[in-house]
Amino acid sequence: MEVVVGRVAKAHGIRGELAVDPRTDSPDERFKLDAKVIGQLRDGTRRTLTIAAVRHHTGRLLVTFAEVLTRDVAESLRGCLLLADTADLPPTGDPDEFYDHELEGLAVRLAEGEPIGTVREISHAPGADLLVLELAGGREALVPFVKEIVPEVDVVRGFVRIDPPEGLLDED
Repeated sequence: MEVVVGRVAKAHGIRGELAVDPRTDSPDERFKLDAKVIGQLRDGTRRTLTIAAVRHHTGRLLVTFAEVLTRDVAESLRGCLLLADTADLPPTGDPDEFYDHELEGLAVRLAEGEPIGTVREISHAPGADLLVLELAGGREALVPFVKEIVPEVDVVRGFVRIDPPEGLLDED
């Protein structure tokens, strides 16, 4: 299984360097020298890219790939998603920390155990991470991913238990 670890924002400079928005909590691990990522272009084509240099720059990474030698080639990668195999991800080391792909697809149960839907995706909002739930009838609900509201996550058994405050799951 693959996960997105970054997105190419734009070309930077004239020698093929790329400005990359990291989508990982461990950019220094995912974007280290000689690491390989899969570049998935907007048209769906894919290519393996090898990191030749990387540096931090105003909240982004400036990355040079061995396969990208000119600005023209770099421009062709604008919007490209950078993917890594989940098998290559290091363990989080924290029992209360999870990778997005571990949560997506888990069943959602209320505190009493009643199943109400599934975790469709994780939204990394500026204020907090949100679980995007798919509820009965195709409804969507956003649930803050905080211990008070999501007291239990059991990846092995395939569920999250939520204790939402009144009104959080109500239809608008």
